[in-house]
Amino acid sequence: MATPGSPDDAALAADLASRAGALLLTLREEMASADPKDLRHAGDNRSQALLAELLAESRPDDAVLSEEAEDDRVRLGADRVWIIDPLDGTREYGEPPRDDWAVHVALWERTGGLTTGAVALPAQGRTLATGSALPSRDPAPSRPRLVVSRTRAPEFVTAIADRLGGELVPMGSAGAKAMAIVQGLADVYVHAGAMHEWDTAAPAVVAAAAGLHVCRFDGSPLEFNTAEALTTELVICLPELADRVLEAISALR
Repeated sequence: MATPGSPDDAALAADLASRAGALLLTLREEMASADPKDLRHAGDNRSQALLAELLAESRPDDAVLSEEAEDDRVRLGADRVWIIDPLDGTREYGEPPRDDWAVHVALWERTGGLTTGAVALPAQGRTLATGSALPSRDPAPSRPRLVVSRTRAPEFVTAIADRLGGELVPMGSAGAKAMAIVQGLADVYVHAGAMHEWDTAAPAVVAAAAGLHVCRFDGSPLEFNTAEALTTELVICLPELADRVLEAISALR
C-alpha cells in the first residue's frame, strides 16, 4: 500500500464513490416510506449498476471485484483490479437517518498492491480519498477509543479495550469505522475473523494514506486480489498505539 496510484486513478476513485453515494442518498429520500428491506435491496443494486457502468466506460480493460457481482476469476491474472463495495453497511443505510454507512472504491495493481482508494460517507457529506487532503490527527488520547460493531461487540475487542484502558465506540459499517479513525473520532479498529476484500480494501488504503498503521495481527501487510477474496485479520490504528495494540492482541490469542 506504499506505492501511490496515478492522479487520474485517484480522482476517478473519489468521483465514483461520491457519485454512487449521491445516488444512494437520493434513493433513500425517494423510498422514505418503503420497507427497509426493499430500500436496502434497491440501494445495493442501483449503486452496483452505476459503478459497473462507470468503470466499464472509464477503465474497460481493468478487472473488477465487487460484493454485488459474480466473482470473475479473470481478476487473478489481471494487472489492475478495482475492488468495490457499492454499499457498505446495508443495515445502517436502511435505518434513516443513520450516517454510518459507506461506498468503497479501491484499485489494486500487480506492481504495487493497493495504490488508490476512496471511501464515501454520503450521509456525512464526505468522501475521503488517496490523492487528496486528509484530516490531520491529534495524538492518541490517554483512553484510546476502539470502534466496534454496534450490534455484536466481540469479546475479543472488549478484552483489547480493557488491556489498553480504552473505551468502545459502537458503529456500523467497516468503512465508517476506519474513517472514524481518519477523522479523529476514534483511535483503534481491530477485526478478527473473515471479512471480504471489498469490506477492507478502500478503508485500508485511505487509512494508510492518512498515516495510520494498517496491518494483520502479526504486523504483516494485508494482501488483496487473493483467490479467496478474504481479509482474515485487520488492525487500523494511530501509529503510536500500534505496538500496544499488537501486544494486546498477541497476549489474548
